[in-house]
Amino acid sequence: MRFDVLTLFPEMMESIFSSSVIGRARSAGLVDICCTNIRDYTKNKHRKVDDTPYGGGFGMVMMCQPVVDCIRDVKSRLQGSTRVIYLSPQGKVLTQKKARELCAYDNLVLLCGHYEGIDERIIELEVDEELSVGDYVLTGGELPAAILVDCVSRLQEGVLADPDCYEKESLSAGLLEHPQYTKPRVFEGLEVPEVLVNGNHALQEKWRMEQALERTRRKRPDLLDDASEK
Repeated sequence: MRFDVLTLFPEMMESIFSSSVIGRARSAGLVDICCTNIRDYTKNKHRKVDDTPYGGGFGMVMMCQPVVDCIRDVKSRLQGSTRVIYLSPQGKVLTQKKARELCAYDNLVLLCGHYEGIDERIIELEVDEELSVGDYVLTGGELPAAILVDCVSRLQEGVLADPDCYEKESLSAGLLEHPQYTKPRVFEGLEVPEVLVNGNHALQEKWRMEQALERTRRKRPDLLDDASEK
């Protein structure tokens, strides 16, 4: 899968995508991540990408021309199915289910807004979908774009060592994940549950499911409510 991140701060994104699991996957050719500077598409000598909003108000708005030209140029070089996503607090919240749906595309073009946002006509002309990472406002779309790339990349074949790494974790099955433990067996008087060390795999699996249900009821009952409505 290929990700194209359209941003005013490509150097910021490169530092994120060069590290940890995503950095290794990128080096191995399992995912392709390209960062494009929107400012390179300006047609004025000051490389200006924003202007004051019509009707007044605070802040600046990103202009149509450089953003639209950037999107169209990037799309013209892509092959296969492509989806253009604008990272925006007005979009639907990114979920694990949505991440799986996005895996169906060959290319994801991720537009990072800044200032007070982008001219609405950019959305009308070029954006297929708006996505948010939560009901709060950030200074730009770069961090949400990085989250989306990370979330979708780890679902690609070979990025993680074993499919169980993502198929049995929190939210993948609609539940929070069961508690996890490692050595030592006793730490400051707290012991690892006996069921996890007795070698009975059937009981361990039963315990994991019971714990996942209990933890979800306690911490995120809304997930169970959502499941019951389907």
